[in-house]
Amino acid sequence: MKRSLIVVLVFFTLSVLASAAGDGGADVYIVYMEPPLEGDKGGPEAYHIRTLASVLGSEEAAREALVYSYKHAASGFSAKLTPKQVSELSKQPGVLQVVPERVYQLDPGPERLRRIDNM
Repeated sequence: MKRSLIVVLVFFTLSVLASAAGDGGADVYIVYMEPPLEGDKGGPEAYHIRTLASVLGSEEAAREALVYSYKHAASGFSAKLTPKQVSELSKQPGVLQVVPERVYQLDPGPERLRRIDNM
């Protein structure tokens, strides 16, 4: 029993290390692009995948890196990229800008709110 627990812990640790090493320091970036041409095969997402694949080497790798494809208000996508990939992607035709994803907190949270009674 004790030995099997140790084996499970070793495999768990290895899988965590492998997944952490697998992204190679990748962060999420937002890629702003020119809209695809009229009649572009497959629509905006296919256009985004092809552009990303030109840097990552395959459509499969592009699909794995893709986080979201923006199709309505803006043309572009978000993807997990390394700094080297960002540099290469920035040079691709149709790419306007590549920026790191930022998370903004609009609400300070309930601890900052106060109740006003009997005013």
